[in-house]
This record gives sequence, structure tokens and C-alpha cells, in this order.
Amino acid sequence: MRFPILTVLLICIAHSAFADGTINKIITASDKVRLASHETTKAQALSEARKGGEPADIAKLNDILAAPTLGFGENFDMTGNWQCRTIKLGKTTPLVIYGWFKCRVTDDGSGWMLEKISGSQRTKGRFFTDSDTRLIYLGSGFIAGEKPKKYGSGVDTDEVGYAYRMSTNSFRIEFPSPALESILDVLELKR
Repeated sequence: MRFPILTVLLICIAHSAFADGTINKIITASDKVRLASHETTKAQALSEARKGGEPADIAKLNDILAAPTLGFGENFDMTGNWQCRTIKLGKTTPLVIYGWFKCRVTDDGSGWMLEKISGSQRTKGRFFTDSDTRLIYLGSGFIAGEKPKKYGSGVDTDEVGYAYRMSTNSFRIEFPSPALESILDVLELKR
């Protein structure tokens, strides 16, 4: 009699780890590849940034990336207004840290949604649970004044990244191989 109970328990555990599989129905093949090569891409971008970036910018970047990774559990509510800035690593220039802009996170009942609401380069998208300490962001990049395209519209606008919570009032999203200008983008958000 124990075997059926154990089987049901294992199925439930496996099911909760994969949630409802919604992300697998949405994420594009090219974004799966970008996420799969995230660590390699990040290492290459960090190498270029640390070789050619300004010392003060390298120190800021190191502080951001060295922050502890915390869980996105029940005690963390991402909704609300955030300050956000983009950090571009590698390719066009070794390291660029932009100024602070405005972002907003909402919850439509299906989960958290992010929109960068100021600055010229913007993003709009949704978060999906990857693990207790990491979310996947699927969004669309667009220029201020344009209407954002739906995710899945093409490699020029599709954005994918891993989100990491750094503290009660901060998190970041790492975008491997973005369409423009860099090897890795980091969007830092703080309250």
C-alpha cells in the first residue's frame, strides 16, 4: 500500500517543480538556447567588462553580482514602483552603467509583470518561476513611443533573462545575448 502513496507523492513533487508548463508553451527555441548558454555568455561578458571597464564601474558591477541570492517566497511582494538601471557588458563597449529610470511591477492574477516606463530603451514582460531563487523573464524590448510587440514576435524584440532577488528591496535580471549592443545586459531594480 505504501508504493501507490509514494508514487503519488513523487508525481506531486515533480508537478510542482514544473508548475503548469506554461512557459514551455510560450518560450521560443532561440530563447531556450540563450538561457542554456547563460553562464558561458555571462563569463565572456564579465571578462570583457573587467578588462576594459572603468574601475568605479567594475566595482559597482561586482557589488551587484556579489549580492546574495534570496528566495522569491511568500514574504516578498514584487509589485509596485521601482528605480531601474541597465548595465551593458561587452561587445560595443566593455562596460556601461546607465542612470536610474522608472519601472513598475504589477500582478494581473496570473503573476508578476514588469514594465520599464521611462528612458528610451524599454521592456515589458512577465515572470515565470524557474526555482525558489530564480525567475525567468520573457518580455519584449521596444523604444519609447512605440507600442511593445507581443513576446514571440521575433529575435529583434524578444527578451529573456534570469531574475535574482538580492534583498528585501532589490533584484536584478540578467539578459544573455540581447539583440542590441552587448553580450549581457543586467537590469538592476531597487525600491
